[in-house]
Amino acid sequence: MSASPSSRLPGDGVFDLTRTAVVMADPTGVVRGWTEGAERLLGHPAARALGRPLAELFAAADARAVSGEDAWRHRLAAEGGWSGLVAVRDRAGHRLDLEVRVLPVLAGQDPSTRLVLAAEMARTPWSGAGRSLLNGILRMSPIGVAMLDPELRYVWLNDALERMGGTPRAERLGKRLREVLPNLAVESVEAEMRRVLRTGVPSLGYEYLGHPRSDPQREHAYSTSFFRLEDESGQVLGVSYMVIDVTESYRARQRMALLNRAGERIGGSLDVWQTAQELADVAVPDLADFVTVDLLDAMLTGEEPAPGPVEPTDLFTMRRAGQQSVREGCPEAVIAVGERTAYPPSAPVVLSLTEGESVLVPALDLDRADWAADDPVRAGQLRALGFHSLMVVPLRARGNFLGAAAFARWRPTGPFQPDDLVLAEEFVTRAAISIDNARRYTREHAAALTLQRSLLPRGLPAQSAVDAAYRYLPADSQSGVGGDWFDVIPLSGARVALVVGDVVGHGVHAAATMGRLRAAVQALADLDLSPEEVLAHLDDMVNRVAHDAHSDDGVIGATCLYAVYDPVGCCCALARAGHPAPLLVSPAGGCQLLELPTGPPLGLGGMPFESVEVPLPEGSLLALYTNGLLLGKALDLDGGITRLRTALADPQAPLEEICETVISSLPGTRPVDDVALLLARTRTLPQNQLATWDVPADPSAVGGARRSAADQLARWGLAELEFSTELIVSELVTNAIRHASGPIGLRMIRAEALICEVSDGSSTAPHLRHARTTDEGGRGLFLIARYARRWGARHTPHGKIIWAELPLDAVSGTPPAEVFATLVDGVDGLDGLDDPAAPLTDTGR
Repeated sequence: MSASPSSRLPGDGVFDLTRTAVVMADPTGVVRGWTEGAERLLGHPAARALGRPLAELFAAADARAVSGEDAWRHRLAAEGGWSGLVAVRDRAGHRLDLEVRVLPVLAGQDPSTRLVLAAEMARTPWSGAGRSLLNGILRMSPIGVAMLDPELRYVWLNDALERMGGTPRAERLGKRLREVLPNLAVESVEAEMRRVLRTGVPSLGYEYLGHPRSDPQREHAYSTSFFRLEDESGQVLGVSYMVIDVTESYRARQRMALLNRAGERIGGSLDVWQTAQELADVAVPDLADFVTVDLLDAMLTGEEPAPGPVEPTDLFTMRRAGQQSVREGCPEAVIAVGERTAYPPSAPVVLSLTEGESVLVPALDLDRADWAADDPVRAGQLRALGFHSLMVVPLRARGNFLGAAAFARWRPTGPFQPDDLVLAEEFVTRAAISIDNARRYTREHAAALTLQRSLLPRGLPAQSAVDAAYRYLPADSQSGVGGDWFDVIPLSGARVALVVGDVVGHGVHAAATMGRLRAAVQALADLDLSPEEVLAHLDDMVNRVAHDAHSDDGVIGATCLYAVYDPVGCCCALARAGHPAPLLVSPAGGCQLLELPTGPPLGLGGMPFESVEVPLPEGSLLALYTNGLLLGKALDLDGGITRLRTALADPQAPLEEICETVISSLPGTRPVDDVALLLARTRTLPQNQLATWDVPADPSAVGGARRSAADQLARWGLAELEFSTELIVSELVTNAIRHASGPIGLRMIRAEALICEVSDGSSTAPHLRHARTTDEGGRGLFLIARYARRWGARHTPHGKIIWAELPLDAVSGTPPAEVFATLVDGVDGLDGLDDPAAPLTDTGR
């Protein structure tokens, strides 16, 4: 009789027959042979075993198992034999765990006969491997194993668990976890064990933190799996758990999570102070218990810090930029955020900046630290609060040292380790880059804002046409300031120009372009051009600017609204270039959006602009603005118009109050784009401040014009201006009679200045020329320029108007005789200056 290769066992490959049951059975499972080994193993003598079924002699230990006869029939019928584990009960009812082999007999009269070999698992050659494995798990592996009864009291534990927890085995047995290891998360751990006992569902990979007695100064992390223990009948015996110390992997995950949070939370703004505070906030409490961030003064003023390690003398100009503590109110801090910091030369913060390296002090001994004696206030505060570990990391970006961040611990989480320093250096580096970016942005933003504000009007000029008020708000855009502007420009004839514009883009380039456009508008306004002509000239200029600008400047055009209000005629001419239409509020409170032709934005070129003239009764409110006033976070233009209408509901309220109402109605704390708002409430020039005359085209009418002007000055109480006014009127009327065509008119306006205007039917404008000493004329305009504050000419649909302004507080008087002779010698219209001609008739217009 021999066995096939498939029947060989692990280990030495054979059964020890002196300790093995050997049974012969026929194909039906009836025993035909029984050995003493079988009797010793199962308790059945050969006389009682022969002729009986194997299923009765090898009775199944579990009554719920598959029928014994069916199981043995399957085992015996297996071709080539069968092997496996079988749990049976012997004659006395004891459970036996057997290793069974069923082997075919290949020689003899009946080849279907089977040889059944059975031995207890503990006696098989390979059971030793199982015991060795179990012994390794329970005694030699680093995995802690324990068994607890249903009351969660220890009944057994291995050596690894004893070493891991630091509590001797004798102190654990018979006690609960909360009694022997109170510094662990006993509430949650015992709750998990009770759940496993109740449900029978294992718990795998349950993690918790604690301070074991073997290392009370350092917090450890554990991963535990819980299993319910049952006997053969299913009775619950207790719970077993296997635990492994995963502190290092836990800390690695924590460091990675902290780095991710640092990346998300640090650098969310371009504000140096906020970024420094974010650095302190992100490190507490996961890395440190108290964090301070000190920056060099150069960082906070926007200056460029010196490259390389910091000179000791520069450390006297540091300021606290951020700090955070696990204690409420940062009681550890000896100074507040924003105050200057002072450290002795031996302090870790100073060393980190002067030497350019991080400082790690795992065990902080304030009684032996040199710097503690030099800084007793700070050292006493740290000693009183129990700090035991410290590290300082310099903030360095692009080769420049910006400041230093200090991290301290007082809680029993263990000292700082080199890995903690690497982690701190990692996100301090990220923070330093963000702080340097914020510094650079702050410097450039301040420069752009200073430029823009220097280009905007610092106050509104004196004029009598409108009451005006304005507001300007820079945007919260990270790309910088924009190119919005506004202006109120006094014009001739007591008129006023109202301007609002917006350059596309942001930053210094947009502000500079805005300045160029504002200067151009003022120059064009001095030429007394109509609104559509002003916009046409601006369009040409923007085209030149765009052509000269670099492609990455982001400035490709602008929008503008230009309006001219005349308080004499109570009318306003307006034109726009791609700009939002103004809102007009009548004195009665009716609000309307003025329908103006929509001209193209400045910079497109080739497109005409149109102006519209609208009547404006006295007390009308005109609101000019940029689109930043209308656009909230939702970019809702219609909603912005509705919001502005509501804010302008009371047109008779003080203009400053209306401005505040409009600005306070903006959604959010800051606008999404720059906001420029200009409000103008119209005035009407009283009739008693205006005088007009028709002048005949006859040289003899010059004297009458002078006399009419003198009489009007007397009525206005401005007799001190008589000489200069007569001189100007005489020259202007003489020029109109000699060089132009009719009709000729004279108008005088008393407003912020005394205005003299002479109109004629010619479109030819006068100009200054240098007369030779032998010329009889050509000096009149020089004389006007000598006495007038300013003068000029503007074209009308029917000709032109020459005007001159004299300040009301000017002292005229008569010049010395020799000066007067030089000025008037041969000047047109001055002969007969004292001619007592009759005054002209006031037309009343």
